[in-house]
Amino acid sequence: MRLIASTLLFVLACGGGDHQGADDAPTIDATDALDGSQPDSAPDAPGGLPLPGFGAISGMCGVLTPTELDGTTPLWFQGQLDFANDRYDDPAERSQLTPGGVEIIVDGNAGGSSLYSEVFAFEWLARCELATLLKTETEILYDVDGKKADLLVEIDGRKVGVSVTRAVKYPFGQPYSLDEATPLIERKLDDLQLATTQVAVADRWATQMLAILAFNAQHAQVAMQAWSMLDAQTRGSTILLVVVTEGDAMFIYTDQ
Repeated sequence: MRLIASTLLFVLACGGGDHQGADDAPTIDATDALDGSQPDSAPDAPGGLPLPGFGAISGMCGVLTPTELDGTTPLWFQGQLDFANDRYDDPAERSQLTPGGVEIIVDGNAGGSSLYSEVFAFEWLARCELATLLKTETEILYDVDGKKADLLVEIDGRKVGVSVTRAVKYPFGQPYSLDEATPLIERKLDDLQLATTQVAVADRWATQMLAILAFNAQHAQVAMQAWSMLDAQTRGSTILLVVVTEGDAMFIYTDQ
């Protein structure tokens, strides 16, 4: 297991403000940049992880333990979710999702066009970290009607409040910039921290997580650079998950 403090992430930053496009963006290899070793890949992940499901998972899998979940240092991990030439079609392919993924689809969310990003953020957590879904967005109870988490999950007996977003540039395929990534991530972190203070006792989570699904490796790299440049108060103790989507993944960004 190699889970790295997010303060070290800056070594992955794109230099000089010039960002590569979708076709020539480099593969993100965090641990190579730090110590020359490889991140845990799917075949070597503990306990036969990742579990089977829709889309091929690679990268850092099976990395969250009670030590990370109970820690106070902001941490990050990353990987890839490859749909190859098989985009997800609902409801025909629901049988390939976890029970929690199916429940997210059935329950829906509080609006917007982010349902499939929430589904596959959860699928990653369920297949890689053995997360179970406790409540969907509309089921979580709050003392104040305000900002909300997208999912309430359990990992290693800990409740985790998860906010999901997408790193994507419109029109599709254009390079992503810090000017676009930074306010998005800052807002999502601020909203999640507020939700953490307002969630009802019955649903109170011990750990909060921001899950970002990235359009390509360049988008993921810029998103992680933006994260690394935020101050400690903004990041708090949030765990960051960045998943680069590959293959026929456009449904994640269009919800169609």
